[in-house]
Amino acid sequence: MKKLLLVGRSGCGKTTLTQALMGQKVQYKKTQGMAFSDFLIDSPGEYAENHDLGAALALYSYEADVVALLIAANDDYSLFPPCITCLVNREVIGIVTKIDKADPQKAERWLRLSGCKKVFFVNSVTGEGTENILQHLKQHKNNIKTEN
Repeated sequence: MKKLLLVGRSGCGKTTLTQALMGQKVQYKKTQGMAFSDFLIDSPGEYAENHDLGAALALYSYEADVVALLIAANDDYSLFPPCITCLVNREVIGIVTKIDKADPQKAERWLRLSGCKKVFFVNSVTGEGTENILQHLKQHKNNIKTEN
């Protein structure tokens, strides 16, 4: 299975998604540092929110096969600038979390503007959409660099 790095602002659902993808009980837990598991790397939101910490995300992306940009459906803005995925030499996917809230299509538009060609929609609490991400990670393990 491909290893996935989750990147997004604080509170967008990275750790909850990690728990759902690993089949664990979903409960709130603040990620304090990079959290590694078998096929997931969960990054603290502060790494994406703070320019001085952003370089760590670039370094940790080399530990992953796929980088996921996460935006919650109820987020008011996107941290990710337009066309940012071209700067990453890994496959980059988008994940819209909290799809039961607000406007998932707005979050999808932001992810596509950032350059994500493949976007997944999940509700980590119910598990909706998590199987699609797992299936994607199981495909083409040997093809590290694919179309974003």
